[in-house]
Amino acid sequence: MVHPLIPHVIDLAQPLTETLGLQLVGAVFYTHQQPPVLRVDICHPDRDISLEDCEQMSRALESALDAIDIFPDAYVLEVSSPGISRSLTTDREFISFKGFPVIVSAAEPYGGKQEWTGKLIRRDDSSIQINQKGRTISIPRALVTKVQLEDQQ
Repeated sequence: MVHPLIPHVIDLAQPLTETLGLQLVGAVFYTHQQPPVLRVDICHPDRDISLEDCEQMSRALESALDAIDIFPDAYVLEVSSPGISRSLTTDREFISFKGFPVIVSAAEPYGGKQEWTGKLIRRDDSSIQINQKGRTISIPRALVTKVQLEDQQ
């Protein structure tokens, strides 16, 4: 369940990321920690996120949040890269993770299945293609709800 303040944080953070040439990936408010942690994930469209990117975004967002004072109590602001254990969304990510094991989820069954595991071949305008034990599986992109790197632990 999304914390009720997250939409406000996203509305505030979105223009800041654009100004810095970054993209907002998401935000989560961990209220079970003491003090609570507001984590904001950012990415860069053309390169890996640097510590300087995180610092710039942190300073800009901290000032903006302090100005509107939406958090009544103390909290920790954490700005970082989402890492690789997440859903693939951008063209760059699909290119970068070609050949990696992924899990593809669909909104409704297709070919008798709603989830597939295999090595990512590509994403094009019409489908997501994976290699499953030497066979190419093509899932219509319109049905795909999520493509996530498979955890390799």
